[in-house]
Amino acid sequence: MIRYIYANDLNTEPKLRDSMFRDRADQFKARLGWEVAVDAKGYERDEYDDLNPLYVIWQKPCGSHGGSMRLLPTTGRTMVNDHFKDITGGVHIESPLIWECTRFCLARDTAPGTAAALMLAGGEVMNGFGLRHYVGVFDARMVRIYRLIGAQPDVLGTTGEGRDAISVGLWEFTPESQARVAARAGLSPSVSRQWFEAAFGAAVPIAQHCAA
Repeated sequence: MIRYIYANDLNTEPKLRDSMFRDRADQFKARLGWEVAVDAKGYERDEYDDLNPLYVIWQKPCGSHGGSMRLLPTTGRTMVNDHFKDITGGVHIESPLIWECTRFCLARDTAPGTAAALMLAGGEVMNGFGLRHYVGVFDARMVRIYRLIGAQPDVLGTTGEGRDAISVGLWEFTPESQARVAARAGLSPSVSRQWFEAAFGAAVPIAQHCAA
């Protein structure tokens, strides 16, 4: 199932928290070889995890992490503005209608359809919070995954070539893309909506956003 948890509330879910940060270390450090810091607990965390982001998490039946992504409003600090302006030609992306999506992570043993379920859940946040787009940085390996999910971004810029390419993309969530992603996830849109409403209620104020 999908869980929506702000960073400030992660301590209420220690098994989910620990397995998420350790799966991030496994994916980004061990498998992909990114230059990320892993602490003594085996966590991969960075400064943006200290900004009370909203985590969208696929929780496995055993209660541990199956996949996740991290959301932050672009009205505050974001990775794309702090570190990747060279890719966007120096453009500062900031709007209450655009949030940044980062740290898209899948556990090694996660169920098929997890990536699509996360994308579907991201669409729920977009619709529920009155957003228009997500912005995010992604590497070449994600292009095939986005294509399979049916949620390809508009590419704003790319640096590097081949497997070393890094891009900044902009996503929207239309009814057509919702249907494609839901089918790929093997989930009913009504079930996806129930999970969102379990976290936030039936109505979410458009002005609601993460605390700095």
